[in-house]
Amino acid sequence: MLTWLEMNLSIYDNSDFDRGAPRWKEALWVGIRSIFFQTPWPWPSKLRVALLRAFGARIGRNVVIRSNVNISFPWRLTIGDHVWIGEDVGILSLAPVTIGSNVCISQRAYLCTGSHDFRREDFKLVVEPIKIESECWIAAAAFIAPGVQVGSRAVVSAGAVVFEDVLPNTLVRGNPAEATTRLKLESRKEKTMG
Repeated sequence: MLTWLEMNLSIYDNSDFDRGAPRWKEALWVGIRSIFFQTPWPWPSKLRVALLRAFGARIGRNVVIRSNVNISFPWRLTIGDHVWIGEDVGILSLAPVTIGSNVCISQRAYLCTGSHDFRREDFKLVVEPIKIESECWIAAAAFIAPGVQVGSRAVVSAGAVVFEDVLPNTLVRGNPAEATTRLKLESRKEKTMG
């Protein structure tokens, strides 16, 4: 049984949290993000990728980043090749977020590396990295919690809430997300013959 303590936000203190960059860099990023990312204006993905790289993100080739994407700390973001990030995606990168190659993160999905310890009176900030391995699909409005690793070729269904690691070649759905199907890899040769 979990215990809930009386929460006292007057003693909340996250001064020990390492933001990963000086305050001026973070402030500059907030301005850039509001103009080029969190806007309906369809700025080219190449421009958005260049800006993310300028702020320390490690990004591969042919990455598509749509409108109104919210990335908190780009210096903690790594993205492989041929990745699509849809409209209104949120990436709370208080800890490292790693996205492999050939990954689709659909509209309004949220990758959340931060939470709070509700068992402590001071509601202590807790951060853990997220890793999405290659050839995954994180469908619309899915939530990926701190510390989760999504295995290669996995599918996280629309609206799924993922609190535990997802095995490779697995479809998960629901809240909390549960594995429903083991996915069979179909080779290109089988596809063209069938």
